Amino acid sequence: MKKSTLALAVAAALATSVAVADTTLYGSARVSVDYVSLEGSPNFPGSDAWDIVNNSSRLGVRGSEDLGGGLSAIYQYEFGVDMTEGSSGFEGNRPKWVGLSGDSWGSVTLGTQWTPYYNVAGVADIFNASGAGGFTVLTGYLGATWGTRLDNSLVYKSPNFSGFSAEVMLVANGSASTRVPNTSQGVDLWQIAGKYVNGPFYAGGAYMGLNNSSRDSFNGDDLQLWTLVGAYQPGPFTVGLLYEQGDLNTISVLASNAGFGLDSIDDTWSLYLWGSYTFGNNIIRAAYGYMEPDGRYFNTNSGRATDFDEIQNLLLGYQYNFSKRTRVWAEYLGRTGDDNSNIGLGDRNAVSMGVRHDF
Repeated sequence: MKKSTLALAVAAALATSVAVADTTLYGSARVSVDYVSLEGSPNFPGSDAWDIVNNSSRLGVRGSEDLGGGLSAIYQYEFGVDMTEGSSGFEGNRPKWVGLSGDSWGSVTLGTQWTPYYNVAGVADIFNASGAGGFTVLTGYLGATWGTRLDNSLVYKSPNFSGFSAEVMLVANGSASTRVPNTSQGVDLWQIAGKYVNGPFYAGGAYMGLNNSSRDSFNGDDLQLWTLVGAYQPGPFTVGLLYEQGDLNTISVLASNAGFGLDSIDDTWSLYLWGSYTFGNNIIRAAYGYMEPDGRYFNTNSGRATDFDEIQNLLLGYQYNFSKRTRVWAEYLGRTGDDNSNIGLGDRNAVSMGVRHDF
């Protein structure tokens, strides 16, 4: 890790006198060669193609300043970096926040942040490929829309009490947002989560609710999604199980984005089982996901309603670690979606071979 040369350079350029905190510059370069075969429909044409894919590469700074009396200022400013499409800019919606932390009471932060929901369910996010498929893109994760990172957010994190910790998030978006709809004049969305970690045992649960109103597209309904997750890691083996259920889910959002009206938004449930085995510098991973959407969508032109079909996901992966900072991977990601191709959730097969270096 490199200390705050970047912050010092900026300060010198601005000809100001600043006190530099304990700041770390960090990043991760992640690029792969992917082959994707996607079942098509009039709304989402099929494709069979090779591509050089960016897999959530990022660059950022994070740090803290000791304010005395057990109080610290904490901050993070991270950008997604597109390494494959020739973009000269940075991508948004990665963590950017500032706040205060105390030794005895935890921390409060404001900005764009990982959600408490993901900080519990994300223990199942074990694969490298994010461009070809992966944990969120294949929708093996019902919280892919509002259970990853959210802007306009306030987060409280508790201290660790003998392995137990808790988080609360409030999202208050006074204007339009691409991530959270402006559904009320107060708190639009809220989340609460808790987890317990003790040696090889991991257990957690999370809940999120959307305070909806007639100003939004979800028929004025209040929506919710919850999850329970458990994992066990005895030595080189890891096994885990994730369960999700609720109507504040990614399936409904995808149907809306595909130009379909939602005839009903009902509870959808999903089960996700994963495991891994580490030997030497090698890691083998596997996961299976089953989702049963409860609801239907309709074509606003023809008026014909269609029930959602079940979705199954299969993920297999191999990783070799050259060092703690450099790895290569080969992963397979498959999905069967029956008649869901109209909303972009039809059959999909992808192979990803990539390299990652962290600094």
